[in-house]
Amino acid sequence: MDSARALSDARPTPFWLEDPGRPEALPALVGDTKCDLLVVGGGYSGLWTALIAKERDPSLDVVLIEGHEVGWAASGRNGGFCAASLTHGFGNGLQRWPGELGELERQGLANLQAMEDAIKKYGIDCEWERTGEIDVATQPHQLAELHEVAEAVAEYGLDLTVLDADQLRAEVDSPTFLGGIWDKEGVAMLHPAKLAWGLKAACVAQGVRVFERTRATDLSEYGSGMAVRTSYGRVYARRVALGTNVFPSLVKRVRPYIAPVYDYALMTEPLTEEQMAAIGWSRRQGLGDSANQFHYFRLSADNRILWGGYDAVYNFGGKVRAEYDQRPETFQTLARHFFQTFPQLEGVRFTNAWGGAIDTCTRFSAFFDTAYRGRVAYAAGFTGLGVGATRFGAEVMLDLLSGETTERTALEMVRHKPLPFPPEPIRWAGIEMTKWSLDRSDHNGGHRNLWLRTLDKMGLGFDS
Repeated sequence: MDSARALSDARPTPFWLEDPGRPEALPALVGDTKCDLLVVGGGYSGLWTALIAKERDPSLDVVLIEGHEVGWAASGRNGGFCAASLTHGFGNGLQRWPGELGELERQGLANLQAMEDAIKKYGIDCEWERTGEIDVATQPHQLAELHEVAEAVAEYGLDLTVLDADQLRAEVDSPTFLGGIWDKEGVAMLHPAKLAWGLKAACVAQGVRVFERTRATDLSEYGSGMAVRTSYGRVYARRVALGTNVFPSLVKRVRPYIAPVYDYALMTEPLTEEQMAAIGWSRRQGLGDSANQFHYFRLSADNRILWGGYDAVYNFGGKVRAEYDQRPETFQTLARHFFQTFPQLEGVRFTNAWGGAIDTCTRFSAFFDTAYRGRVAYAAGFTGLGVGATRFGAEVMLDLLSGETTERTALEMVRHKPLPFPPEPIRWAGIEMTKWSLDRSDHNGGHRNLWLRTLDKMGLGFDS
């Protein structure tokens, strides 16, 4: 089948947001109000912050405002991979924080378990499956690199299952698979929009005042607290937590640290029993290949395949616009790669094709800090790994606002920020040069050219 033909009926909307259980938006804030804690942003970052704040102190008056609807952006359209890693994978963490990587891994696993416990506690039906994830090698050099990772993690007490080609294809069958490593405990699959909606319901049930379609436009000091101007009024708060991530921060000095990069995904129609038998996948793990320009793929609850990744598109000036959510040339590339990976699924059609912006920073994992003499906290830069790490970021923001020293705020990862991106046009040229070099590396046995080796020495290297 022509891969483009398989896209002919694909709707330009995220599959997850089409769910019939999507809740109605809550009313906007009209007029002025006061609170103890204002949370700006109704994605995972803001929702976890508001909910955990109420868990820590039920008497706290917490307000959450969202400019559109809860979960409409990255939190409702991501791939639904919820990883324990706080560092965007073991390799990135080993390069940046080798001395505290064991502690980061411990806290990451504890954070993932706390998420699972909260989902059970609040009865959030988000199709949570603790299946783990397999990193797949499709080139010989990737296989060698995965074996090196498996050996390295063992020194930190972590256990990854190494799979040869036959063992991997017994789990999920593709002629392109040469082997892989399976993290059985550190990743869960979920329905991302249902998680956001469930957290919204939990927040409301705990007494958080949630206002949707309430855009924050300005942040300023007001007495001993802060004032945030909104669409139809102001919120006066003792403390403010910013969970706006990819969107321009109300703390303007944060903006150079974030580059919005667009990621794209497809969703197939539900597979038949015969099609499922042709690929196996009975244990429903998440999968990702090991190229620099990588794909991620997983099964939905009704046995559709989500297939995403590969292209990461930065638009000059760092603009975030709705029209960038659709990119037909990327969708066609993804569809072609899908059928190369699963030729036995020829004839399958895609029902949805969508994209959206990810908040990337130069260390490829979140950073944290305060502003306005500790009255405002923020977490950003999750680089596509925010489904799990945003809960950790929420805890960090609340720790920072309380002024407490905790096991989280003691981390070097929390105490130091990454390098900011340079201004345009250097930013755009650097990102494009890096993308070109990573593609060359994928097609040249993993060899990293002078540009990538230079970035490695500067602490800016990334290989995933």
